[in-house]
Amino acid sequence: MIRWFAILCLALLVGCSSTPKKEVTDTGINQQTEETVKAWKQLIDSGQNWSDMRRLKATNDFVNQFTFVDDIDHWQQEDYWATPLQTLVTRGGDCEDFSIAKYFTLTSMGMDEDKLRLTYVKALSLNQAHMVVSYYDNPKVTPLVLDNLNTQILPATQRDDLYPVYSFNGKGLWVNKKQQSDQFVDSSERISLWQKLLKSMDVEAANEPAMICLYQYYDLTDSEARTRCPD
Repeated sequence: MIRWFAILCLALLVGCSSTPKKEVTDTGINQQTEETVKAWKQLIDSGQNWSDMRRLKATNDFVNQFTFVDDIDHWQQEDYWATPLQTLVTRGGDCEDFSIAKYFTLTSMGMDEDKLRLTYVKALSLNQAHMVVSYYDNPKVTPLVLDNLNTQILPATQRDDLYPVYSFNGKGLWVNKKQQSDQFVDSSERISLWQKLLKSMDVEAANEPAMICLYQYYDLTDSEARTRCPD
């Protein structure tokens, strides 16, 4: 079962530039970037006292404002999972990046992680792999779907264009099938891109301003980007 699942995950994971020109501060961060990150943090702070539904809508709307860009064009990699800050600073990403940004925005607001999963689906209209966020008010109900293809937050039963395959959060990994109960299969530690993402977020947390500055120059080499940012 685990071997079959690993092969399926690998198959699905393959799928789904600009340097700042605005005036920069002494941190090397330009005005647009500062405003975007500030708006995101204000959203998180405000969301601490909101209902779950208000959190979902505000987060979905905020992240969906950014531009869809394939990984190969954005990061010059076939499959790359960006941190929320990378998505915000570069103002773009693919379905995985949007979903990851939504997931961590919601958990930062204080939403219970047990209510959220990152869900891989097949987008039937596109005939390709796609990622969304699933929200479960409780484990037995039909989840709501946060998506960038259809920006309405709808129950999964009303998304006939999506066929669920598997889902995960920080606590586990499930196989999903339409009209059937989810089957827990393993820990999410088996998903290497997830573990790499978490490590990148730990690095960011240690020196956020420096990482934000570097992300602005994502289309340059690391050595050249560092010449644009303060030591």
